[in-house]
Amino acid sequence: MKIPSDKLGVVTALLERLEKQRLPRLLSLKEKVNRGEVLSDADLSFLTDASADARRIKPLMDKAPQYQSLFVKLVGLYEDITRKALENEQGSL
Repeated sequence: MKIPSDKLGVVTALLERLEKQRLPRLLSLKEKVNRGEVLSDADLSFLTDASADARRIKPLMDKAPQYQSLFVKLVGLYEDITRKALENEQGSL
């Protein structure tokens, strides 16, 4: 199924935001937690906002098979970061 034409602008903006803002920050956070560091309040706020965005766009991604693999990888990245961050936080107590 294709993304409706009235949603193409939204999808384009979201993909650009992902490429230029979200993904670089997520990869930086992944490196941070892999080094054993804990996340700051700002990091946690960013993850909360980014995962909320992912939940909001999921219905669009369900209609766009060409983006589903990217979406699944992105959600997996969020999960990896949060899992490792929780381990680091518990280890620092």
